[in-house]
Amino acid sequence: MYLEIVSPEATLFAGDVTAVTVPGVDGEFQMLENHAPIVSLLQQGKVKVKGNITIDEAFQDKFSKGSNGETVLEITSGTVEMKDNKVIVLAD
Repeated sequence: MYLEIVSPEATLFAGDVTAVTVPGVDGEFQMLENHAPIVSLLQQGKVKVKGNITIDEAFQDKFSKGSNGETVLEITSGTVEMKDNKVIVLAD
């Protein structure tokens, strides 16, 4: 599936991934390929991305590696939309 992580400054990441876990306001949840369409608010926490991804050098300082090998981005709030195997995370 395709993931875009967009902040007010720039698009931090865009590319194919295998899974995305986000901090929803009612708890953390994960989206895999062919997930049902969803729109949700996000709270402070970690966006965890699984897959063989490459982060642009300009934004590598915003990401870290998680304990399970996933790529992690700390956010304070945001929204997520999943539709037709495309996930868009608007993150603050």
